[in-house]
Amino acid sequence: MESNALFELGMDLEARVAEDANSVAEPRSTTQKEENVSTAVAGVYADDRLDHFIQKEGIHCAGAHLIIDLYDAERLDDLPHVEQALRTCVEEAGATLLHIHLHPFEPTGVSGVAVLAESHISVHTWPEAGYAAFDVFMCGDAQPEKCVAVLEKAFNPGKTAVSELLRGREVAHQLSKPHTLEAAE
Repeated sequence: MESNALFELGMDLEARVAEDANSVAEPRSTTQKEENVSTAVAGVYADDRLDHFIQKEGIHCAGAHLIIDLYDAERLDDLPHVEQALRTCVEEAGATLLHIHLHPFEPTGVSGVAVLAESHISVHTWPEAGYAAFDVFMCGDAQPEKCVAVLEKAFNPGKTAVSELLRGREVAHQLSKPHTLEAAE
């Protein structure tokens, strides 16, 4: 039997075949189930997948990845506060939390990740410098841009810098082409 720990973290990439011969295999993705997964998603063939590729600014991609830097920020060494900020980000963005793991460093600092059905939010803090680095990567209907305001409210930075990457453009482009099993062999 496969490790349940990887599945709980959203890393179970192979179909989980049920032990019972009358059961059907579960989907490969841990994102929320849709009623009809064979319909096209944002102009991309779903092929019975639940990966939720998106269209943003006219570009088909796997998801939006925000790089958020907070400067002159506060409460960066407060582990419960960092955890609550991540939970609020997930809620405001409309994402699905699977697991949070945070690690405090001595003498200061926090690193960790919130694993989401839609991808992840990671954090690394340097309280002695007032600096925090957040990566917010989400696909599907989630709205990662809503995390910026949440993080600004939680950590009161003097300055915030945000960069956005649209991830998986080439994969989304390949999925938009009709294909057959013969072509894949």
